[in-house]
Amino acid sequence: MKKVWNGGRILRTALEEQRRSIASVYDHARALVETPPGTEPDFQTSLESIPISFYSARKNIFSTLFQSAYQLLDIAPARRHLYGQLIHLFRIWVTSADNLLDNEDKIVLPVRLPGVSHVMRQVVSLMAADRVMNCILDEAVQAGVISGDQGRELSRRSLQVLLPSAAQEASEEGGVTDRPDPEYVLRTIHRLKTGLLFHIPFLGPEVVEDSIDTSKMQRVKGALLDFGLGCQLLDDVRDMARDYVERRHNYCLSVMARDCPEPYRRLAAAGLKAGDRLYQNHPMVVLPAVRRGLGLLSGALAALGEEGLGIPGRHAESMSRRMLAMLDLGDLQYA
Repeated sequence: MKKVWNGGRILRTALEEQRRSIASVYDHARALVETPPGTEPDFQTSLESIPISFYSARKNIFSTLFQSAYQLLDIAPARRHLYGQLIHLFRIWVTSADNLLDNEDKIVLPVRLPGVSHVMRQVVSLMAADRVMNCILDEAVQAGVISGDQGRELSRRSLQVLLPSAAQEASEEGGVTDRPDPEYVLRTIHRLKTGLLFHIPFLGPEVVEDSIDTSKMQRVKGALLDFGLGCQLLDDVRDMARDYVERRHNYCLSVMARDCPEPYRRLAAAGLKAGDRLYQNHPMVVLPAVRRGLGLLSGALAALGEEGLGIPGRHAESMSRRMLAMLDLGDLQYA
């Protein structure tokens, strides 16, 4: 993967641009996440040092693909920088919300608070990201990068674009009681849950750009949607046990409930834990899902290559297979 990132001019430029956008978001957040003078030392809040790993290619695969789309669409550098900052803000919003929903602690904005503060760290991250957005939009308006009306529209639609995915997540909060058809899970549930998040980077261009190649943008959006669905299929393989225990939608579990009803019924008495590698025990269900996920990934990368990303067709499949290790599926035998 590193060789591919370093070898493609557009991807390499996109990664560097995204790193600058990330640094800008953190600089703004640092100035905002600061308690008033006179606050007792035990109750002060600040932003911790940003780990260098936050800027790594590995941690920014998706963001780099998003940022590269702006080059493919001939968007000016100043607006690419603005859109890159929005990409990272969306990442903070989505990750912090997931942390609250799933009782996880994936840190994207390293807020320092007293005690363990799992929940409040997410709340402060969400509030801080919202205020960072106000700052960067104001600065973009003042610099003439966008108009005041465009800034207000970006602010308004930054919430609206997340609502379908939020509604889907809300539908699962109480746990699912039935396993719907696998195609419905993939094309409806997962399209809302994950696929549409891969369209978020186009919010800025859709609001601001007035001379963009709309046909090309639709092709790039389609490729990124497929890339997101491919990643979600592989996530479903990895998370079979977790999604069964937590009663969440899962493509593989829906296939199992439909095609292997007796083994599926036996899961109830299996004493599963969320971290179990359930996929290792059901290759007849898992392997077709893995191949389909890899097919979506490689097809998406090949399509982006045809739009000018600089990924030769022969590399698309090998890049997609490397996603297995990145998604914690390195032990999977899928050939």
